[in-house]
Amino acid sequence: MDTMLPRPPRSTPRISRRGALAAAAAAGIGAPLAARAEPAPAAGNHASNVRVATFNAALNRPAAGELIRDLEPGEDAQAKAVAEIIQINDPDVLLINELDHDEDGRALALLQEKYLQVGQNGSTPVYYPYTFTAPVNTGEPTGLDLDGDGSTDGPGDAHGFGAFPGQYGMAVLSRYPILAEDVRTFQKLSWASMPQNLLPRDYYGEEAADLLRLSSKSHWDVPVRVGSTTLHVLASHPTPPSFDGPEKRNQRRNHDEIRFWADYLTPGRTSRWIVDDEGTRGGLAANSSFVILGDLNADPLDGDSWPGAIDHLLSHAKIRDPRPGSEGGKRAAADQGGANADHETGPRLDTADFTDDPGPGNLRVDYVLPAKKLQVADARVYWPSPGQAGTEQVAAASDHRLVRLDLRLR
Repeated sequence: MDTMLPRPPRSTPRISRRGALAAAAAAGIGAPLAARAEPAPAAGNHASNVRVATFNAALNRPAAGELIRDLEPGEDAQAKAVAEIIQINDPDVLLINELDHDEDGRALALLQEKYLQVGQNGSTPVYYPYTFTAPVNTGEPTGLDLDGDGSTDGPGDAHGFGAFPGQYGMAVLSRYPILAEDVRTFQKLSWASMPQNLLPRDYYGEEAADLLRLSSKSHWDVPVRVGSTTLHVLASHPTPPSFDGPEKRNQRRNHDEIRFWADYLTPGRTSRWIVDDEGTRGGLAANSSFVILGDLNADPLDGDSWPGAIDHLLSHAKIRDPRPGSEGGKRAAADQGGANADHETGPRLDTADFTDDPGPGNLRVDYVLPAKKLQVADARVYWPSPGQAGTEQVAAASDHRLVRLDLRLR
């Protein structure tokens, strides 16, 4: 289970999103990478069959710059395991949660050049000519004492819990073109602006409650062009609903971060309150093709999340839940026991291997949820059973498992 995320360094005060994206494109972020050891393979023969995945890779470090230093030699054991898992599953579009963000995109570039593009244990290298990453709220200072410890500059005083700006960041990698000019980010959207929000005003006080942002990391709408279809990758990583006091601030925030997507998918009055970082109001256009990706930190029936939090998506009229699963998750729950023995969500659906005693046990928290109108060919959680190939890699990489979905787009 993650902690709350930090934010990346601040951008120039009045630079526009399009200007920032143009600059990012020049650096290879949100556009074809300018410098690659080898050209990316053509994606034309996959035009109608797209594998989409989410993976909380736990590539976070306790200090700024430490992930870059770890990745530079090309020998980091965790990154090798992460890369091998990605190579085995071979997604066309991938969201990585918990990849520390830096302003120059150096960590993301190193992960690609020295790990993903290098075959691990005989696996075939993977190439992603298009990427998108951007600042997150973890570590972004508020200037206020949010956690009541008498200080205003601790990790608990940021817009999202984090030891430094960019910790626990995220990135989208794609074999298909990312429409950078059409990306929408919602990093700065205030929590208080959400109608019927669960913001605990009495806990934070009026000044902090009006200032605090909704996203503990960020919410992104990243359009990807696949043949004649624009697939909106809706990426986020809500705060874990843990580390709370009686005010349940993290449970409440997790609920509202998830509910954001339910509102975003509903045109008209329901999404009218939503304003992106460029000032554009409203949600996703009706009849758009989309897939929601991310570690949403909420199990349907178990764990600490606010009641009904993930149901906003699983029961949404526009969303299909393909219920990806694995035999490995089922075996792990049986072998590990503890809190797993009392869980109501079927262990085959689990996506994360958390502490079993006293809990929360293994949970379903990572999701790939497509538009109901899209055809699903396959859905899986990559969790090998004991004795199968890949068990050592998943243990070395992360406490989360990669979740993937095969879509047939027309």
